[in-house]
This record gives sequence, C-alpha cells and structure tokens, in this order.
Amino acid sequence: MRLTGNHAASNTPVPRPSWLSSPSALVAVIVAMLLVFELDRLTGSAPVQHLYYVPIILAGVGFRMSGGVVAALASILLYHLANPQLLTFRYEAADLVQILLFIAAGVVTARLTLDADRLRALAMTDDLTGLHNLRSFEAKLAAMIRAADVSGTPVAMCVLDLDRLKSLNDTSGHLAGAEAVRTVGLIIGEQLPPAAVACRYGGDEFAIALPGCTEGQAAVIAEGLRRAVHAAAPTLAGFSFPASTLSISAGVACRDVDRGTATSDSNAAASGEALFRAADAALYLAKDGGRNRVSRASEWLTARPVVCA
Repeated sequence: MRLTGNHAASNTPVPRPSWLSSPSALVAVIVAMLLVFELDRLTGSAPVQHLYYVPIILAGVGFRMSGGVVAALASILLYHLANPQLLTFRYEAADLVQILLFIAAGVVTARLTLDADRLRALAMTDDLTGLHNLRSFEAKLAAMIRAADVSGTPVAMCVLDLDRLKSLNDTSGHLAGAEAVRTVGLIIGEQLPPAAVACRYGGDEFAIALPGCTEGQAAVIAEGLRRAVHAAAPTLAGFSFPASTLSISAGVACRDVDRGTATSDSNAAASGEALFRAADAALYLAKDGGRNRVSRASEWLTARPVVCA
C-alpha cells in the first residue's frame, strides 16, 4: 500500500486562513462598519445601507456565531444612528426588512462557516479513532519534512499494528475487534507528544510522524505506547477484558538531513514514503520476533540513508 501519492496535496482540505480570526481582521470589520455608517449618514441611501452586509459576513466567517451576531447588532445600531427618524421607532416596511436581514446575514454566515469547519474536520479525520486519516497525514508529513530540511532536524516514523486482531474477531466478534482498534487509537492520541501526527491508514495499522525525534527517541515513545496498550483492560462489545488482552508491534525509523536543504513537494512525498517503508520493514521484524515488541530499522538496515542511529 502506498503511503503517499501524486494527488495527495491537491485533495487535502485547505485550512481556513488564520488572518480571518486575527486582531487585524477585527480591526478591518470595525473600520468597514464605520465607513458604511458614515456613507449611510451622509446619503441615507438604501444601496449604501446594503454594504453593512460586508462586515457582517466577514465577522461571521472569522469569528463564527458570536462575531456574526455582534456584527449584526452593531450594524442595526449604526443603521439607527445614521437615520435619526428610526430612533423614534418610525419604521417603514423596508426598515424592518433591513434589520431582520442584518440578523439573518450574521446568523446564516456563521452557521454555514461552522458547517464548513465540521466538514473540513470530517475530511481530515478517521471516524473510528479520531486520529488523522491518510490524506491529512500525508499532507502534514510532507510539510513536516520540508520544515525539517530547512532546520536540519530529524523526522522519525513509527508504524504499528494490533497483534492477533483476526483471532479477536473470530472469538469475540468484529464489533469487539473494531473497539480494540478504537482503544489503540485513543491511547495513541493520549500518549503522543504535541508535535506528533498520527493516522490510521488500514484496518488496524497506524503511522505516527515524530518531528525532531531520533530513532532512539522514537523507540522510547513507541515502547511507551506498547506498554500502555498492553496494560489496558478494555471493554469490548460490552464485555470487560483483562489487562494484556491487547498488544501491538511497532517499527521505528528516522530520517536525518543536512541543515538548509530545500525540498520540493514531490521530494518531500518521496522522502515520506521511504521513511514509511523503513519503519514498516522494522514492524515486520517486530512481528517475526514474536510480536508485542518494538524494533528499529537500524537493527537490520543501517546502510540505508533514510535511517539514522
């Protein structure tokens, strides 16, 4: 199974630009409202009043529901101040419609943005474990390798899977097997360093990218995961199982580079795949060694350039 592909980067959901929720965006929204207010005050023109929708929409996108609602209420206030007759509550039908549309624009924009956030998260997340899915992991790994090449720091990879999952499926059912995989995913999510990125790329197979880690440091992290999984006493398909029911085997490898090297997108993808293959080969070494253990790629392939001691 290929870890990376030519279309991974283009299919990866694009994160929302951070400037949309930055202090400068807030300043832009306020300035836009004041400009529209001044034009509204000078002209009293309906077309000008429609410009309030621009800062309302920007606030809804950048600051979600609170931003959209606050911007709508602020626009209503400025609309009244720019048209003094409204302060006496002498509304015409057009005025009431305008006020309701301000609120609707803020709420609908925020609602659509929240839904887009949820869809973006779903597109990047494995639904069983809550970890990254393969598409998201590939993009983050490539970015991690490019950054490591600039800073001259290593990137390590840990590839692991659940031991004897077929036996668990056969004896306790596939629901128990799925919940065992979920349990391992939750332990990975709880145990990993903040900078690490983990994904489930197969039925019970996981890959973890560890920036700034040597092979030895990655082996220590993998060993901690192995111990945590083996010590867990999971509840699977409604039944309690004792500790040591679950175990994992893991392989680790490390990629080191010279400081200041520039890496293209295609080279980063190729490097990520080479790193994965080295860790995956170490995983098979752990399996052959009896399972429930961590193996290093350098134990059997010290000459490969993607592996460092």
